Amino acid sequence: MITLIHNQARLALHELRGHELGDGGGRPLLLLHGLGEATAPTVPTWAGTWPGPVYGLDFLGHGASTLPRGGGYTAEVLLADADAALAHLGPCTVLGRGLGGYIALLIAGARPALVEGAVITDGPGLAGGGATPATLNLVVPADAGAGPPDPFALLELSRDVRPPDYAANFARLAVQGSHLEEPLAIAARVHPPWLAAVVEQPGVVECSVADALTLYAR
Repeated sequence: MITLIHNQARLALHELRGHELGDGGGRPLLLLHGLGEATAPTVPTWAGTWPGPVYGLDFLGHGASTLPRGGGYTAEVLLADADAALAHLGPCTVLGRGLGGYIALLIAGARPALVEGAVITDGPGLAGGGATPATLNLVVPADAGAGPPDPFALLELSRDVRPPDYAANFARLAVQGSHLEEPLAIAARVHPPWLAAVVEQPGVVECSVADALTLYAR
């Protein structure tokens, strides 16, 4: 496990398949897990066709990464986690499940020169908290301080607002900044409003995870 220091947090970056074991020995695949999950100890079967090295990042509040006191989780905080991983690994293809799929979209738009294709698939936290803010309720989980996963992360990220126009803007940034014709691949069966808006953008392809990995491994 590689420990990345990001501000005052420690992020766990797991090397699931090193360069010496990757058939291609080239660009890494970065896996981003769903809400409440953590990086699997081995390469998942659905990512096993990737020819190069494979890494998995534990988001803040998950797995072996830091559990901050008092919460304060947003998708943009996790975007910064992914950015720290890219800064360490260099150009990567990113595959995200659920919440990780939304973060894959954000990092593809924020760092299009470093994201060599982003794949979004089903998993926990894909829908988030909907397209508009709900009534503000300050709630403290009964088991605050337990985890991982951090109960604050489960509570706050399940309510994270995802406006369709906001997501579409990141999709457009990914397409405009990438050298790939189709830098975003949607392999999710469930299309919450934010993802439906992304699918409508030019440069976005719908396909299976296996086909997306084949596309970006070229």
